[in-house]
Amino acid sequence: MSQVQIVSGRGIPLVGNDIDTDRIIPARFLRCVTFDGLGEQAFADDRVQAKGEHPFDQPQYQGANILVVNGNFGCGSSREHAPQALAKWGIQAVVGESFAEIFFGNCVAIGIPCVTAEPITLKQLQAILKDNPQASITVDLDAMQVHCGDFQASVSMGEGSRQMLTTGTWDTCGQLLAQIDPIRATVAKLPYVDWGSRVVATSNS
Repeated sequence: MSQVQIVSGRGIPLVGNDIDTDRIIPARFLRCVTFDGLGEQAFADDRVQAKGEHPFDQPQYQGANILVVNGNFGCGSSREHAPQALAKWGIQAVVGESFAEIFFGNCVAIGIPCVTAEPITLKQLQAILKDNPQASITVDLDAMQVHCGDFQASVSMGEGSRQMLTTGTWDTCGQLLAQIDPIRATVAKLPYVDWGSRVVATSNS
């Protein structure tokens, strides 16, 4: 299973409250069969309107993996494509003032921690990242802190979600693979799993 305890890298500041899922990934891109390619369309309409000035288009933020936002991020429709688009773009953690509940849950389901911090903390982080896009930033789920250059502050997350990430239990496929032997043993004891061959054997006899 994939444990998520510390996410480090570079940050990308995205200023503004109430950024909804339709802005994160416009509805016309929800017709995709898989999530592949969604990263290129993250904030598609906002980026067009910004004419190259959107952080996701600016060269200094390419390769950044920690998104720093403000209040009520991910509100609107419950589309799971929103965190998937962020993940495909390269985002591995989000720091914000608050998150819409369903968006938060969809992020945890794919191993992206969304931690909250005080508004003043977020303003300071965004200012640092604007002045120095190459500053290193770390989200530590064990210490529940964010570090950015010489700046550090406390962050918060519900204990249940934090434990799911740090222990790897968010990863449902990983849980199945980790328990493959007990699963096979249980399957071997279930007569209805082999029902088809038993019917054939009985009819032949």
